[in-house]
Amino acid sequence: MLSAEVIRQIKGIHIRTRRMVDTIMAGQYHSAFRGLGMEFEEVREYVPGDEVKTIDWNVTSRMGRPYVKRYREERELVVMVLVDLSESGAFGTVHRLKRETAAEMAAILAFNAIRNNDRIGAILFTDRVERYIPPKKGAAHVWRVIREILTCQPQSGKTDIAAAVRFFGRVMRKRTVAFLISDFHDRDYGRALAVTARKHDVISVLVSDPGDGRLPEAGLVELEDLESGRRLVLDAAHAETARRYAAWVETRYRDTRAVFRRADVDVVEISTDGSLVDPLRRFFRARERARYR
Repeated sequence: MLSAEVIRQIKGIHIRTRRMVDTIMAGQYHSAFRGLGMEFEEVREYVPGDEVKTIDWNVTSRMGRPYVKRYREERELVVMVLVDLSESGAFGTVHRLKRETAAEMAAILAFNAIRNNDRIGAILFTDRVERYIPPKKGAAHVWRVIREILTCQPQSGKTDIAAAVRFFGRVMRKRTVAFLISDFHDRDYGRALAVTARKHDVISVLVSDPGDGRLPEAGLVELEDLESGRRLVLDAAHAETARRYAAWVETRYRDTRAVFRRADVDVVEISTDGSLVDPLRRFFRARERARYR
């Protein structure tokens, strides 16, 4: 049984995200991913106006005249959201926790998918796969995805992004659009991400909080790593300590972006104190423009 508070959270996310998709993002999702899935249809004789790159050279050499391959766009996509449920998601200093922010982003993506008649599924992970929700259609399925993210009680608090990405690669044989939603407080996942991105369209969604890069305005403060439990006492009033802490956070951010760049995956950056729609719309527009370059 779900508590009244959890039901309220689910309903709130359901209503907000559905309204965002219906009123703000209509059409942008489809434009961004149109043509991603193409199925071979036939080989036919070349006619003036056909693109040279579509010529089937094997058939052409056998027949002695040019033939081209024709493809048709698949009517539906498969979209997966991979959501990090490790303990670092329980952090938030403003409007939402990181986990709540991730749940709202997953809901927005899910509503975009079903609005375009695509299938949506989810992989919820820590340092293991906590839940696998196979792709399906329908608003009731979106409700399930949101509910599972908010109510899942992980067996672990740590993170293993590489394991989640490899699991995704095993269960999804068909080319899939995958949104990997995490704060990426992990390491050694770049190779797995790059290998998976060669077959699937992987987009990293980097979740942050304003408190990630600054110490509280106080004297001695005790910091705890939510995943490892390690604790550290720092003098937050000391200017050099604050500077070095901010520099460490900035270095970790740059290293994370470098992993995405080397893996050749796009990234959407969202924050617990900001709009989720605006960065997603910018990403969709950039994707649409890239298709026509």
